[in-house]
Amino acid sequence: MAEQLADSKNTINQTFQNTVESRGSFPALQTKVDGTYQSTTYDQFADQVKNFALGLRELGIESGDRVAILAENSQKWAVSDLGVLALGAVDVPMFYTSTPAQVEYIVRDSGSKIICVSTKRQLEKVNAFFDNVPELEKVIVFDSPEDLDGPHQIAFDQVIEMGRGVENGNQIYQNTSIKVEPEDLATIIYTSGTTGDPKGAMLTHDNLISNVKAGVSVLHVYPEDVFLSFLPLSHIFERMGGYYLAIYSGACIGYAQSPLTVRDNMGEVRPTVMASVPRLYEMMHDRILKQVESSPPIRQKIFHWAVSIGRKVSALKQRGRNPGPILGIKFALANKLVFSKLKAVTGGRLRFFVSGGAPLPQSIAEFFHAAGILILEGYGLTETSPVISVNTLDAFKFGSVGKPIPGVEVKIAEDGEILSRGPHIMQGYHNKPEQTAEAIDPEKWFHTGDIGEFDAEGFLQITDRKKNILVLSNGKNVAPQPIENELKRSNYIDQVMLLGDNQKTVAALIVPNFDAIKSFAQDQEIDDGDLSLLLADQSVNRLIRDEIRQYSTDFADFEQVKQFKLIDREFSQETDEMTPTLKLKRNVILENFADQINEMYG
Repeated sequence: MAEQLADSKNTINQTFQNTVESRGSFPALQTKVDGTYQSTTYDQFADQVKNFALGLRELGIESGDRVAILAENSQKWAVSDLGVLALGAVDVPMFYTSTPAQVEYIVRDSGSKIICVSTKRQLEKVNAFFDNVPELEKVIVFDSPEDLDGPHQIAFDQVIEMGRGVENGNQIYQNTSIKVEPEDLATIIYTSGTTGDPKGAMLTHDNLISNVKAGVSVLHVYPEDVFLSFLPLSHIFERMGGYYLAIYSGACIGYAQSPLTVRDNMGEVRPTVMASVPRLYEMMHDRILKQVESSPPIRQKIFHWAVSIGRKVSALKQRGRNPGPILGIKFALANKLVFSKLKAVTGGRLRFFVSGGAPLPQSIAEFFHAAGILILEGYGLTETSPVISVNTLDAFKFGSVGKPIPGVEVKIAEDGEILSRGPHIMQGYHNKPEQTAEAIDPEKWFHTGDIGEFDAEGFLQITDRKKNILVLSNGKNVAPQPIENELKRSNYIDQVMLLGDNQKTVAALIVPNFDAIKSFAQDQEIDDGDLSLLLADQSVNRLIRDEIRQYSTDFADFEQVKQFKLIDREFSQETDEMTPTLKLKRNVILENFADQINEMYG
């Protein structure tokens, strides 16, 4: 199907229309209602989009106007998005975890006239500042019409009904939608950022669809595929990789109820393709190992035997070779005894995972591939729509982020920074011409801020964020992410952040695996009743130091952690120490744990 659409006009509107015409009676979306997943066909989906667009038009939305979306992933999110774009308007998505102050900043900066919210909780965030933002005229509420308490609030279903009542609605919708050109602005996505105010990346229809087409050409997505959507649609990774790419291919999207129910929803939706950030794969890996450790010795032995066989097969497949007859028989047995049970957790028909948003530890990718589950890691940014490079079914290398996708240029600057150029590069940052000039040079190269290199086979490898590089007092440069990822291979280390800027040595804040630490304490007959005392125990700290030493052998002496502090809670979004895509906000963590850091460095 992707080939049939190759010559289509590069707008999201045209892409959606093409798919509706060819896949109208097939499932487009799946949503869980009253305990059961129910399907919406592409024809039904399109009817909702049309009427919502016409309803927005009745509310005064015109081409170029901004409409914000503050909501969890849902069918109504998708209807709102496509309805806005059908009018030639621009949508401004926000993470549903945003604070009222963050929402106000984005609404004000973008000049949004309407905001769509999902629940009473999100409505309350907008109510906190509505009267202070005169540009904001209406709030459309997805759920609970009874929560409406002002003339500026209107229910989502009411907007749909307004659209149904428009005379000659079909013709108006078609004429408006088709007028949108590839170079027209489609969305302003505010980067979550780890420092300072968020910047609004302005992406056109062509930015997004050119990236979708290039992605489909290398990932081979088909109409028969089923996606499970759980990463925030407000983030470009899910929006392109789990939403627009699926629609372009005529596939079906199932919505997870929440990030906490993903495991159950995988079993219900039974996806064939799924995108996630590395944290999900790390948690799955940890849960599997924990279950193995609590199982009888014979099952543990079978598991480790199966993984060893899987690793041999994985090594061959990475070199493009198939296992011989004897190894093939052993792998078939390992699959029957162990791996089939792991695959069943994903629904049993997964073709591949896609990983992005943060670095995927190589050990995690290797473990899952040994079990017959392929994770394809890619690389990109909000400003690049987002994909720059990705591993594929035909060419993958763990520890890399794949090769550049078609139409995307990549080069490495003299200082090691990754630069990219092509139709995927944003138009600039909204209301920030100076930052735009800093990011995009006169030759149209976008400066990613990431450090990387190409290997001999053309696979791109990311070393670290340019701004994350630690410069020790002796002038040595330390890239923290590879070291952090290696340390997290330890069963006793859950999260870690390296320190050392302007210091003589590298130190670390470490969030231990609390269950593993308590199990160790019980084996050593150490009192684990008080977590603070447990983390201060000499035996526990000796254990962590031994783990650090074990997983640091491949690093230079100046790169190795010389001192550390164990933290008694996780870094999280709730404490503002992680972005919505679960990357560490290093500056926030430095501030929150200043006392512990000062204690380490005296």
